[in-house]
Amino acid sequence: MPLYGPLSFSFAPQVLASKTLSRWVKPFASWYAEQSGYRKYGLKYDDLLVEERDDVQRALGRLTPAEGYERAFRLKRASQASVLHAPLPKEQWTKISEDTRYLAPHVRDVEKEDSERAMWDTISVKRK
Repeated sequence: MPLYGPLSFSFAPQVLASKTLSRWVKPFASWYAEQSGYRKYGLKYDDLLVEERDDVQRALGRLTPAEGYERAFRLKRASQASVLHAPLPKEQWTKISEDTRYLAPHVRDVEKEDSERAMWDTISVKRK
């Protein structure tokens, strides 16, 4: 299965390893995340992942009941705010410290399992 989407490739390790790059990129990244507007609706970044992808569907099934409930609540609250054409009140916005990647580790695990399964499915055994 080919990797695609936001989890397929990341420059983050290289940027974080370099103090100079980090100093240049971090303000732009913060500005971009603020301009995208998802925090104004109480969402986290991982709430924006496309649910129709098979790997994301399987990762959603691995969430704890509490994480699943919180995700559903955030999505319903954001949907209601969108219908009203008004973002949430400022105190209900997602704070930068709260915007953690809760689903990405599960998606990475699913992708690793898929690649390992593909490797084992295509292995060839040669007889001596």
